[in-house]
Amino acid sequence: MGPTTMPSSGSASSLIVASSATVAAVFTAYRIYRWSAGRNRETGDHRVTVSLPSWATEENYFSRSYVTDDEMMALAVELSARNVAEKTGGPFGCAIYKRNIETGCAELVSVGMNRVVPLHNSTLHGETVAIQMAQRKLRNFALSPEEDEGGERRFQYELFTSCEP
Repeated sequence: MGPTTMPSSGSASSLIVASSATVAAVFTAYRIYRWSAGRNRETGDHRVTVSLPSWATEENYFSRSYVTDDEMMALAVELSARNVAEKTGGPFGCAIYKRNIETGCAELVSVGMNRVVPLHNSTLHGETVAIQMAQRKLRNFALSPEEDEGGERRFQYELFTSCEP
């Protein structure tokens, strides 16, 4: 209730108490804000970084052609094995493809591998890393099938993952 709507039976002191309480609340909120801003400076910004190991970005997986499910799964297995061999994470590899429904040919959209331990983040399993990389590359959070102007599905996204070796 604001000062203009205070009942007439209230005294000026109740108005001052209400105003003092409001000022105290605002001041407390400001102090908390300043304290947390200082903490943010001390601990750095609160960004989460998702990155691939250097070998995954140097390898030319994206120039290969993929037609069969076996070829696509082979890449997921390769990523998993390489991640363990390079000691850059656990044994999960994942690849996301954009497949032409008519021809069956697929292009590689993203790769991911287990990054839990090296990046200190329990959510960075191979699949989630690959999904995040695909979403960033496509600038879209949905990996929905793509349709042409007539509503016919032309492309679909497919995820292949493996914990082999």
